[in-house]
Amino acid sequence: MAARGLRIRDPNPGDEAAWRRLWSGYLIFYKVDVPEAVTAETWSRVLDPDIPMFCRLAEQEGTITGFTISTLHPSTWTSDLNCYLEDLFVDPAARGHGVGRALIDDLITLARKKGWSRLYWHTNAGNETARKLYDSYTQADDFVRYRITFD
Repeated sequence: MAARGLRIRDPNPGDEAAWRRLWSGYLIFYKVDVPEAVTAETWSRVLDPDIPMFCRLAEQEGTITGFTISTLHPSTWTSDLNCYLEDLFVDPAARGHGVGRALIDDLITLARKKGWSRLYWHTNAGNETARKLYDSYTQADDFVRYRITFD
């Protein structure tokens, strides 16, 4: 079921408080602590047209109900840009009404319009609710992620 009156759009500076409310919920969901300076920098980056990171907001009846944050980058396997969907979050009160699907559909529309080669993302293996949605688009591949962090 699609959310009535749902609109997907770019953020503006006045959306920061609404985005931060959702961002906080996202961090709680994944049980991570991101320093305030990084959160502020992320918000700054998604508003800066010179940085290849961007945000899309789901808005319904004046309330921000979800967001995506993605990064565009070149690839050694394609000639066009790839889009990495790094973060997707929907307010728990808005789940089950098509907000997450609308956010992904928005990125697919942008990809086709702008000629990107790929849209890709990953999620926690135990995130069954999200995986059910993601599996409706494509099946997970066989790649395993490795990550080295430098503090």
